[in-house]
Amino acid sequence: MSDLQTYTVPAGTRRERADKLLATAFPDHSRVAWQRAFEAGRVRRGAEVLDKKSELRAGDVVEFSHADVAPSELRPADIPLDVLYEDEHLLAVNKAAGMVVHPGAGTGEDTLVHALLAHCAGSLSGVGGVERPGIVHRLDRETTGVIVVAKSDAAHRGLSEQFAERHLHKEYLALVAGVPRLLSGVIESSIARHPIHRHRMTTGEGGKPARTDWKIERAFAPRAALLRCHIHTGRTHQIRVHLKSIGHSILGDSTYGWKDSTPLPMRPPRVMLHAEHLVFHHPVTARQIELRAPLPEDFRAMIAALGGGA
Repeated sequence: MSDLQTYTVPAGTRRERADKLLATAFPDHSRVAWQRAFEAGRVRRGAEVLDKKSELRAGDVVEFSHADVAPSELRPADIPLDVLYEDEHLLAVNKAAGMVVHPGAGTGEDTLVHALLAHCAGSLSGVGGVERPGIVHRLDRETTGVIVVAKSDAAHRGLSEQFAERHLHKEYLALVAGVPRLLSGVIESSIARHPIHRHRMTTGEGGKPARTDWKIERAFAPRAALLRCHIHTGRTHQIRVHLKSIGHSILGDSTYGWKDSTPLPMRPPRVMLHAEHLVFHHPVTARQIELRAPLPEDFRAMIAALGGGA
């Protein structure tokens, strides 16, 4: 059990529900954590066990402790991680190609979450009441690059808000088929689930608004180009769908229009997309964090084969 704490409702406080008052007084604990504490009977006023709807008034002395964190049902896996940043609240890694972020149907014990459970052993405070890292955004299996995860409820809440409210900056590098006529552009097309192929997304009416800004970093005329993409929204497969919509599918992305018949000096080993740059505010300290993930070897090899040097 967590250590017992005591709180005296300050003078001048108007009557208020116990859950709301305590959540305001102790913002480091999420409302979900408070809900667990009430349900476990760990919030008391003297001998009285309080319900979340119980009213508190000035001068009331409340004793509470938070529910124990349940161990994860997943087994940690000792998989090497390329750590870009870490402190007691969060962790950022450069995800490798082929690694699935979160366990699901058909996945093994080699996901990023399994690796994080091993890496963060003893330092996870229990996101949602379970000892596990808090996944606030994802990258596709074949996409490499920066991914940030929370190690505590407070960090998870703060990061989730930034992603939901788009208060961060995300840039990807993509190797695409052909060279766009313009040096840069903006794609604003809604993205929805494909009506027939449910594992794919498509542009068109009825979807969620999405915006991608792009510019050419290097051109390997006429076969390919390296684009830098800044996404203002985080829709599923957004960059892959948007680049297909302007006729420049990502190399290796057969799901979204790339043809294996395209003459290239080497076959793309995967979907050539890399989450290179992420800027956000630390969810606890509010300090700006800027992260860049170096290009993986297969991406650099593809650029070199196209004539772009090592």
